Amino acid sequence: MVSIVRKAALWAAVSTSVLLAPHAVLAETIFGAMAKAYANNPDLNAARAGLRATDESVPIAKSGFRPQVAAFANGTLSTIDRADGSRDLHQGQVGVSITQMVFDGFQTLNNVRAAESNVFATRESLLANEMQILLSAATIYSNIARDQQLVSIRKQNIAFLQEQVNAAKARLDVGEGTRTDVSLAEASLANAQSQLIVAVAQLKQSEATYVRIVGDIPKGIKQASPASKNLPRSLDQAVASGLRDHPTILAAQYSVDSAGFQVKSAEGTMLPGVTLQGQVGRTAGNVTDDNNTSSITARLEVPIYQGGLEYGQIRQAKERLGQQRILVDSARASIQETIVSAYAQLEAAIARISANKAQISAAKLALDGVVEERKVGQRTTLDVLDSQQDVLQAQELLALAQRDAVVASYTLLAASARLTVKSQGLQVAEYRSEEHYEAVKDKWFGLRTVDGR
Repeated sequence: MVSIVRKAALWAAVSTSVLLAPHAVLAETIFGAMAKAYANNPDLNAARAGLRATDESVPIAKSGFRPQVAAFANGTLSTIDRADGSRDLHQGQVGVSITQMVFDGFQTLNNVRAAESNVFATRESLLANEMQILLSAATIYSNIARDQQLVSIRKQNIAFLQEQVNAAKARLDVGEGTRTDVSLAEASLANAQSQLIVAVAQLKQSEATYVRIVGDIPKGIKQASPASKNLPRSLDQAVASGLRDHPTILAAQYSVDSAGFQVKSAEGTMLPGVTLQGQVGRTAGNVTDDNNTSSITARLEVPIYQGGLEYGQIRQAKERLGQQRILVDSARASIQETIVSAYAQLEAAIARISANKAQISAAKLALDGVVEERKVGQRTTLDVLDSQQDVLQAQELLALAQRDAVVASYTLLAASARLTVKSQGLQVAEYRSEEHYEAVKDKWFGLRTVDGR
């Protein structure tokens, strides 16, 4: 069983080293990973497509202001049976009608305003999505760096324990050790090999996640330093920035505006409506003489009762408005919670890094001392293995703390609404959502999208 575990550990270590070796030349930075995720992430690109679809709701709503033009044609054929024979009668009409809404209780106006507010809300949601993707890229980058460190640490541990096994066997051969010492060293070695397999598996999982988020294979990743560009200098500054600028909160506020306009639109169904219709046509056939016709019709409609539909829709719209106002408070509370949590995690991680470095230094000195004392018979193999375990634990804790510091710093940036392409100086073209909106908001005709589809 030990040999099987040893072979598996060796294979995993070799495969990982082969995988990582070529990447040293093409090292990826955490900023490069975020830039690639910004450009390549499919979820983010899908959200952008969703925003472009939402942009079209504005010209759709504005269609209520515009005339409706239709061409029509009809024909009639009838037969009259008489004693002196049957006779066919036919008549046809063709023409064009134009219908223009003059007043609809401000429904169209409020529908347009609601659609515009919904566009702005979706635009802010896209910005929040972008920040989340950038944070996800920074997180998975740090996860891979951590996992690579764990693999390296555990490989070093295996090499050390292999030396202890060899030393224990050598002492046994000259009668200075016992079989128990050899078994203890071999057991520790087998456990270390098992831990290496787990670490390699975790690294491969992180690499797969990196490809999904960033859209490229990881290359020469090394643990980055905690974020420093535009990082808030205090908790109060972070909270103030997040509550003022975070797109999740702004999106919720725009949704309140949209819901308010929808209430007004629903109330407009109870107001009078006026429409004008003009029609031009030509009638021909053997029933009447050929003639041209034209007409203009004005229609005033005053709603009195529509089965209670209008009342239910108004109440529904008001409840949705109340819901959106509550969601604004919820968004504020959530952002503030995230900021406070990230700030505390960042402080704790920085403190842990300092403590773990001191722990590693002390543990290594202790290990060297125990090894020397064992040589003169004052310590046992078990003491050496315990000291090595202390060193291993301290090294792994440092790798975890370094990862947590980086992730907490970028989480704080995102929650403070400061994790953007511009603020981090990412080398990628920034997506301009307003360009598509300006291109379509007043469009009257056309089947093709702005990008030609």
